[in-house]
Order: sequence, then C-alpha cells, then structure tokens
Amino acid sequence: MTRIAATQFASLHDYDRNVDKAIEIVRKAKKMGADIVLLQELFQRDYFCQIEDYDFFDFAEERDKSKTLAIFQKLAKEEDVVLPVSFFERDGNAYYNSLVCFDRDGEDLGLYRKSHIPTGECYEEKFYFRPGDTGFKVFHTKRDGNLGVAICWDQWFLETGRILALKGADYLFFPTAIGSEPVLKRDTSIHWCHAICGQAALNILPAIASNRIGTEHMGNSSMTFYGTSLLVDEEGTILKKGSRDKEEILLADFDVEEIRKKRRTWGIYRDRRTDLYKDILTSGKEEK
Repeated sequence: MTRIAATQFASLHDYDRNVDKAIEIVRKAKKMGADIVLLQELFQRDYFCQIEDYDFFDFAEERDKSKTLAIFQKLAKEEDVVLPVSFFERDGNAYYNSLVCFDRDGEDLGLYRKSHIPTGECYEEKFYFRPGDTGFKVFHTKRDGNLGVAICWDQWFLETGRILALKGADYLFFPTAIGSEPVLKRDTSIHWCHAICGQAALNILPAIASNRIGTEHMGNSSMTFYGTSLLVDEEGTILKKGSRDKEEILLADFDVEEIRKKRRTWGIYRDRRTDLYKDILTSGKEEK
C-alpha cells in the first residue's frame, strides 16, 4: 500500500520562505504517513508568468547547479519519501518549465520538461518556456510504483495520460498553477476537476493534482488560484478534494498491485485500434 499526499499552499512572496514552507509541508505529510508528496507547480516563487518581464529569467536554475533541487534531494533522503520537484530550468540559452523526481533514497530518477506551453492573459508561459523536448516521462521508484508525471496545462490533453499509461505509469501526477481566467471570464474549477477525473477513469490510473491557493499580484496583474487539489482513484472517483483557500495536506492510500489487476480486467488496452489512430497526428479535418 502506498500513501500519497496532494498539497496546496499560498505563496509567501519570497524564495526562501516558500522553500521553507514546502519543506515544512513535506515533513508534516511524512509524519502523516505519506510515501509520495506532490507539491504545486513552480512553488518556489509567486507565479511570475502572469506578466512578461525579462528580469524573471534570472529565476531559472541549471539542473546540475540548482539550489532548489539540492535542497529537495536531501529532503527526500532524510524523510524517506518520493518527491517530484517542479522548477524553472535553464539549459544553456534555453528555458523550460521542468520537474525532477527524487526517490526515497535521494536518487535522481530523471527530468521531465513540460510539453504543452500555454499563453494568454495571466498565463504568459510561452514568453518564458520552450516546449519540452524530453517526451512524456515515467519515473520508476524502488518501492512505490511508477510515477507518470506531467505539468499543469499538460493535464488538459487526453494524449498525456494515455501515453504515460502506455509507458507503464501506475499513477498520474500533475503539479499545477491554475485559477483566475480573465479571458474566459468564468470559474474553471469544476471543468478542471472533470479533466483530472477523466484522465484517471479512461486510463484506469489514480490521478493526483496539487494546485496553489491565494491571490498573487504581479505588476498591474493579479490572479486568484482556486486550490481544489485532488486525489482521484483509478475509476475517476474523487477520494479527497482540497478547499479553494486553505493550506492543506490531502492523503489517500493506493494498492498498486490491486489496481494493476483491475486494469487487466478491462479491455481498454487490449481493444485499442492503433491502425485507426493516425488521425490523431493531424491538426484537424481531413483534407479533400
């Protein structure tokens, strides 16, 4: 049995304070029995992608020299816990929205770079990040199964979950930063929950999402993150759901072997028609 924690907290508007808060949350989750702890997307700072500012590129870290990764690699080993860690990565002259996963013993299991990069008011990520070049990644832990990890906007693409499933994922993990939608002018939280549940149900995999809370101001922009972090079972049923505005640690237990057996009882993977799926590689209606 594996106990997984989804977490959420408000930015404290300072790198050191945010990192200290994340460490505190990981330690609390471990005391509550967590084996894997998911923190939110780019938790080290305010969500700077609200606006376009060249000075914010200074926040990026090289993977091999990252202060953030060194801190959480050490923490993973100290607390005997699996940690997928989101960070702003610089690789030469390229910048990515990335994640490194650490096993319980602190082993670096690999790097994932966010594949789908959004753009729009309050979500100016295309200004900062290149589309990821790692492909979808599954991280194989020694004791806790295989973690399929994607980042925020990735979760809205049904292909993400299916590819991670085909690569052997036992769970889907989604560190997230989502809230106000000034262009859409509506609350997307219910739609978002349905998307996460759909990823779980259609792939017969538990899905875990950790989102921010709180209102953050950046220049003339502001947005409110709606929390609602989720632990969803392999049938798409919400096991735990966070509030919209409170710091929380949400926990649920998963039996990987039993879920694997359940997946075998369905014909979802047996009955796939890959010979018919070439259209998914096109951008729209078939040309005449």
